[in-house]
Amino acid sequence: MKKLANKIAVITGGNSGIGLATAKLFAEEGAKVAITGRDPLTLNNAVNNIGKDATGLIADVEHIDSIEAAYQQITTQFSQKIDVLVVNAAAYITGPLANYTEAMFDQTSDINFKGAFFSVQLALPYLNDGASIILTGSTGAEKGNGKGAAYYATKAAIRSLARSFSAELLDHGIRVNVLSPGPTETPAFERTGASPEQVSKIKETLIAHTPAKRLAQPEEIAQAFLYLASDDSKYMIGAELLIDGGYRTL
Repeated sequence: MKKLANKIAVITGGNSGIGLATAKLFAEEGAKVAITGRDPLTLNNAVNNIGKDATGLIADVEHIDSIEAAYQQITTQFSQKIDVLVVNAAAYITGPLANYTEAMFDQTSDINFKGAFFSVQLALPYLNDGASIILTGSTGAEKGNGKGAAYYATKAAIRSLARSFSAELLDHGIRVNVLSPGPTETPAFERTGASPEQVSKIKETLIAHTPAKRLAQPEEIAQAFLYLASDDSKYMIGAELLIDGGYRTL
């Protein structure tokens, strides 16, 4: 029996990296998958990659109206409410404290914190009772990270949201958990604007500080999302699942 058979799963920011790997795995496990993203080209490529009647919708979590419109379209298209919501859309905008601008801060906060908050709030009318909501955190939220103060602060906020959301949604059997990945091989490194040489050095530094001595592959993180999405984790409520090769704790 497939773990997500006949379920509707929505993944925000599902057009690349961990989100795409998770969408593919969910589809393999029987879910009808909808992903959202901001770029039409990468979104279309991702849908083709997922296959299995996946659908992709343009939605930008910085613009709240587009979030609700996506939920409306998804539930109308599938004639069914949402069973799994993965709030994965995020912006990784880093820089030295002395040079970090208000615009950089606002974008980081609007996407990672405000966007996550309203991605859950606006989903409520479209969620089945007993649904699983998974927020993407970061192992870095519990560590000091130079040049990443704003980003990691938003991820710490995500951890707090899961606790409060879970307490409020218990009467509907909706559980909210956080999955916090460690260093993972994704296109996010290149999107920072760093040169190939700088990206290579960043990865080498992360690997050196990770006890597993390698970066995770997106498919490994996807397996953890599947656990939180399925009934295998039905006793997990307001919790955090850490999958980081020992980066935080060792």
